[in-house]
Amino acid sequence: MNATLTDRYVDAATRSVPENQRAEIAAELRERIADQLDARLEAGQPHDSAERAVLTELGDPDKLAAGYTDRKLYLIGPRYYLDWWRLLKLLWAIVPACAVFGVALGMTLAGEPFGDIVGSVFAVLISTIVHVGFWVTLVFFIVERSGSKAPMSGEWTPDSLPEPREKGTTFGEMIASIVFLVLAAGAVVWDHFIGFAPSEPGLSFLDPGLWPWWVFLLFLVMAVEAMLAVLVYVVGRWTIAFAVLNTVLALAVAVPALVLLVQGTLINPEFFSTVIPEDSAATVASVVSTVTGFVIAGVAAWDILDGFLKALRARR
Repeated sequence: MNATLTDRYVDAATRSVPENQRAEIAAELRERIADQLDARLEAGQPHDSAERAVLTELGDPDKLAAGYTDRKLYLIGPRYYLDWWRLLKLLWAIVPACAVFGVALGMTLAGEPFGDIVGSVFAVLISTIVHVGFWVTLVFFIVERSGSKAPMSGEWTPDSLPEPREKGTTFGEMIASIVFLVLAAGAVVWDHFIGFAPSEPGLSFLDPGLWPWWVFLLFLVMAVEAMLAVLVYVVGRWTIAFAVLNTVLALAVAVPALVLLVQGTLINPEFFSTVIPEDSAATVASVVSTVTGFVIAGVAAWDILDGFLKALRARR
């Protein structure tokens, strides 16, 4: 069922308020919207246009939430505060992670010592956070002092309302998770018995020595992950306990995979020497192994973070 404009407005307005106030503010806000909507309906205005007009009069939900919690919207000045804060949060969520990933991958491929990589990654992380914060703030400072009166994002309208964020509890998400796990298991089986190199039938990308026990353990973890997806759907929301279990399952796959990769027993050592010229096989194998390690670690980290974010979001 699609969320109404009112549902989206209330959801957006209560995201930034303290958890112990959300239910009370949501109820009060819904009552306020309903009263104004009833007045317009009694005057003969169509429901859709009446609802849109009421929400437009209420204004930006973040600004309304700040009023409910007596939170000041000031940094340089109130005019561009929300534009500044939204852009800064978006850039902080994207830029530092991309910078760290790129530096770590590049230094690893270059064969730099582990200690140097860690030190450089930490320095890049802090530097990127500081630079993003400084330059974004400086730009907004200049814009505010330029004398412009209009908000950078334009006048707020109900069309700006975000859709309610998924909490990972829909039937579609459960099916998608199970289908992904089945396809992943099928890819492992296909790789072992058929292979993905058309010119070399039966040549597997993964080390044949992983069969049967390592692969059996992988399939076991994947089965538990499928059960977790079903449990989340049955319960109707993510919980901290589910997030912790999801973390255990992610680490149960990522840690052994990374150890095997470092030991040289995850990827078939004969794969690259067979499908590409011998003089470049070692270099390609090294690059692919490094990238594979970063992908495994990145996927596990994102899966863990996503589980806890959904759990915390569901508590709201």
